[in-house]
Amino acid sequence: MPSISMNNFRDVDVLVAGGGPSGVAAAIAAARRGANTLIVERYGRLGGAGVTSMVNPLMGRSCSPLVGEVLERFEKVQGDWEVLDLVYADMIQESGAGIMLHSWVVDPLMDGRRVTGIRVLNKQGLLSLGAKVVIDATADGDVAFKAGAEYEKGREGDGLLQPMTIMYRLGGVDKSRALLCGNEEEAFEIQVPEGSWHEVVQRGGEAGELPRNIGIIRTYESPHPGERIVNATQVNYVDGTNIEDLTRAELEGRRQALAVTKFLQQHAPGYEDCYIAQMPQSIGVRETRRFLGEEYLTKDDLVSGRKWKSAVVRDADFVIDIHNPEATSQAQAEGFAARVQPYDIPYGCLVPREIDGLLLSGRCISGSHEAHASYRVQQIVMAIGAAAGTAAAIAAQNNSQPREIDVSTVQEKLGLMATIRQ
Repeated sequence: MPSISMNNFRDVDVLVAGGGPSGVAAAIAAARRGANTLIVERYGRLGGAGVTSMVNPLMGRSCSPLVGEVLERFEKVQGDWEVLDLVYADMIQESGAGIMLHSWVVDPLMDGRRVTGIRVLNKQGLLSLGAKVVIDATADGDVAFKAGAEYEKGREGDGLLQPMTIMYRLGGVDKSRALLCGNEEEAFEIQVPEGSWHEVVQRGGEAGELPRNIGIIRTYESPHPGERIVNATQVNYVDGTNIEDLTRAELEGRRQALAVTKFLQQHAPGYEDCYIAQMPQSIGVRETRRFLGEEYLTKDDLVSGRKWKSAVVRDADFVIDIHNPEATSQAQAEGFAARVQPYDIPYGCLVPREIDGLLLSGRCISGSHEAHASYRVQQIVMAIGAAAGTAAAIAAQNNSQPREIDVSTVQEKLGLMATIRQ
């Protein structure tokens, strides 16, 4: 692979802010379309929450070929999350895009209401990076926010956000006996010596063995012998764009992990000798800013499986997974995640109102609190990233603004059906 000089990073066609799955897909897609592309990531590893917060497995589905390619590459390393960042890095560098790690976005470079690049802070100081098109894949929409784009935050009525979670890995598990529980419905069905797993966890909360805001302990498969991945901790009433909240959530979430581990040792078959093998680098944040775009997704669009003429993601599919902002379990009235029909995501959800030179990618795109709870997962945001990168390359090569390009051209490059369903 060619060596990378910092001088090459001063001016590019497409600049991707954020190295999570959405940003990775955007960088690959833009570079494959011939755009001089750079991806900037604040941490030392690519992969976003899937790597730094240990958020796995790769949930969601769509018909994106690029997502299928990533999954195929991931399977070749036996689904080992410890090397997922290198899978992403290899694919980015093979596409011809550049990578800049350990670089925090400070603010956008602006020309009126048009984004012309970003400033980043790293070990070399403040560095200005110019671009024809910037893709905000920071999850929280940091570039769009500082550019003045309109946004919403939280659920309608009280503005509360989904809770944050520390996911972590257990070792010392007897996998021949250890339970696997992926969601609330399974918790009711799975039986352990003391009753259903749901009942056991509920009694644990009532007895003070668990924090009262933990209503379910999910345990996922790990590719490694003797290991399970735990998704149980829940820190409510926090905002991932508030540094005091983030600090409190990091500490409280890790303390909750200790209580959950002790509870598993005492009540879950196969976990008697388990121990915490790895904690994440940072807490998992489900929801922050959602920017208002030229189009907007709602819960009704997802439940009905709405097809859009301007679709750039087709057949996205994942439940409306709203972790209760103020209590345990799901926020849905029936206590389970609401089902959807495979739905489309239109291009306008990626185009912020009134701000030019910028595309949104990942969970910060334009949609409601409920819709966001479905499209926020990794396989779907990857498909969004592929669309954003493709559109950005087209806009950069045509010297046009993202809102001006012909959506049918994006659809053609993405390999979507020529006949648009409405």
